Amino acid sequence: MEEQRKAVRKMQDFINEHISEEISIEDLAKAASFSPWHARRIFIKVLGMTPAVYIRRLKLSKSALKLRDESCQILNAAMDMGYKSVDGYQRAFRREFGINPKEYSTSPIPVWLFTPSFIIDKERSGGKMSDIRNIFIQVVEKPSRKVIIKRGINATGYWSYCEEVGCDVWGLLTSIKSISGEPVCLFLPKELRNPATNEYVQGVEVEPDYKGEVPEGFEVIDLPASTYLLFRGEPFAEENYEAAISEVWEAEKKYDPEFIGYQWDETNPRIQLEPVGERGYIELVPVKKLV
Repeated sequence: MEEQRKAVRKMQDFINEHISEEISIEDLAKAASFSPWHARRIFIKVLGMTPAVYIRRLKLSKSALKLRDESCQILNAAMDMGYKSVDGYQRAFRREFGINPKEYSTSPIPVWLFTPSFIIDKERSGGKMSDIRNIFIQVVEKPSRKVIIKRGINATGYWSYCEEVGCDVWGLLTSIKSISGEPVCLFLPKELRNPATNEYVQGVEVEPDYKGEVPEGFEVIDLPASTYLLFRGEPFAEENYEAAISEVWEAEKKYDPEFIGYQWDETNPRIQLEPVGERGYIELVPVKKLV
């Protein structure tokens, strides 16, 4: 089974690297060192969808972000993702998101973007990283803002949140343009929990005068301007994401903000960013000036 998972990850990597091209099952089979028939079979077994569906959903989701963020013609969005006709692209886009791409580019609404889960190599994951690694710390100021969130009931972290709410929430949040450039994970202070057991949520930071659509089942909370200490680890191999998170958590526990004239602020949420290996793991911990 682990051999099959590794093969699927190779296919995922190939798709990610060639997403703007036409990708055939023969291409994926070659990347995975399997026959086309076997490559397709294990892809479905591990990820629960055919390679064609995976590729189509990923292409459409990437094109949606392009339409949202760039002055991009529908023709260019279609061609950039390897579609041979605008009509075919428009039909696929509407089937996926329930809106015409022209309408979406003019007035973007929250849509369920496809955010695939990448297979982790179990033999390499959790491995010890170099003993000499740095954690970079800087003071950052967050403006007053709103956060569109989806609550759980007893969620205290990522896995319990996924069990309650679902892992696909991240795709919808990614479709909402954020003032910080990406969705966030929040550990809420007691004053913002509802119910009181709901510590962890996922959300997206937006302007304080946000007038856009709020998806059903989501809510908006207000956060004041606040000061944070940003902790960032060094870049890491994706399979070592747990170790990368742990080393930042250890640094937070050991750090005394009084050294630079601050104390921890328990009235604002702690913020996690998505673990991305090439930039290092990032967390923001709220602080306030010493009285």
